[in-house]
Amino acid sequence: MSGTVLVEEAPVVLKPNDLLARLDTKGCGAVVSFLGLTRETEGEDDVLRLEFDAWQNKLTPVLASLGQQAIELFGVSSVAMAHRTGSVGPQEPIVAIHVGSAHRKEAFTACEWLIDELKKQAPIWKKEVTTGGERWKEGLG
Repeated sequence: MSGTVLVEEAPVVLKPNDLLARLDTKGCGAVVSFLGLTRETEGEDDVLRLEFDAWQNKLTPVLASLGQQAIELFGVSSVAMAHRTGSVGPQEPIVAIHVGSAHRKEAFTACEWLIDELKKQAPIWKKEVTTGGERWKEGLG
């Protein structure tokens, strides 16, 4: 069982396929992926960018811990996760999660759990900059 975690600081662009290539798929019959993108609109406003600020010293350990927990809780074989920090424009990837497992059900469950827990636990804060102004979004992630 293994895990990979990357934190990509802008202007580096997150590359989900490169992350997928790092996923250990030995013995896997399924890979489930989640890719979060910056939306182009929020309500009536156009989104210019999202700005992610993170507690850098804690972010990688929190993501690694979540990956390990998913492996243990759901019996999946491997997890690869990456999250952007800094400025992320419309339609650019923010977060990518890949889960390898012997079976699809466990992979889907683990992937959903990972994005939910990342939003609850990862020390990341998001400011939305739109044509209508800017505001910090509530909560983490």
